[in-house]
Amino acid sequence: MNPIRRMAAALALAVASLSPAAAQTIDAGRGPVPLTVPAGYDAAVPTPLIVSLHGYSSSGAAHDRAWRIGALADDYGYLAISPDGEQEPGGDGNRFWNASDACCNFYGSQNDDSGYLLRIIEQIQAKYNVDPARIYVIGHSNGGFMAYRMAYDHSDVIAAIVSLAGETHLENRDPPPFPVHVLEIHGTDDRTIAYNGGEIQGNRYPSAMASVTRWARYDGCDIARSEREMRDLDELIGWAKDRYTSVGKTYERFDVAPGEDGVAVYCYGMLAGEWLDGSKFSDIRFIDRFTVRDGKLVDQRVWNDVGETMLKAAGARAAAE
Repeated sequence: MNPIRRMAAALALAVASLSPAAAQTIDAGRGPVPLTVPAGYDAAVPTPLIVSLHGYSSSGAAHDRAWRIGALADDYGYLAISPDGEQEPGGDGNRFWNASDACCNFYGSQNDDSGYLLRIIEQIQAKYNVDPARIYVIGHSNGGFMAYRMAYDHSDVIAAIVSLAGETHLENRDPPPFPVHVLEIHGTDDRTIAYNGGEIQGNRYPSAMASVTRWARYDGCDIARSEREMRDLDELIGWAKDRYTSVGKTYERFDVAPGEDGVAVYCYGMLAGEWLDGSKFSDIRFIDRFTVRDGKLVDQRVWNDVGETMLKAAGARAAAE
């Protein structure tokens, strides 16, 4: 290769080292961790962040390959990161999260994994336009235990968690300052982290129902299962009048799912309107599910974040007082 070509190759390598793809790592004190940035990321638009946590003995890379959280980032427009837990000082050197007394700090490590994960979030916030209302932690097994810990330790930062076969702390505690959405996914035949609770090396952990019941109480929810059915428009208007004076919808996406009982149509978007005190609100997520059978609309179900928004506002006011 002649000198000019060598120089061109060196310059190309230098430019490549400064490219966004090479710069998409976060180092919060334990080495660089890959960060997935969705195609079309716009620094002017607040973007959701998902922190995805592996189970005991796994790794961030293996977890992400199995769960495909990073692979779906382009489709759904979120930032994603799957860090590694520390390695045990003994045994097989398995990676773990210091999440609770039960799982899975088996060698008495003093690792502050809660602080480490918070630093990761803060570093991403410093470099990217992260939507503060859409910071999520999801985890599997030991990672699920850690997701619960992050929710409790950092309720002012974490909007929601998803735990697959992980549980919350066992002991009674005061509620965290702010509510956090919790989704627990747990198989009743799980032989590793038992659905009905159990122990690991003599340290007990609660059942799946006890975990979600505890968080329902933390969040000020009615723990009795209930579903309200409305039969006419007047009843719907009467229910809504104590929440807001006006509301409008912006639709962003639609999905169709044929089934035995009809065709389910899912509508996704954002709500905007006016609270009872005259203040405005916007960018509140909603999902509407319509069931169509024989050309007729036979059922409608509605989910949205209005309650969460109202609860967070109340928590902020209480903290200010």
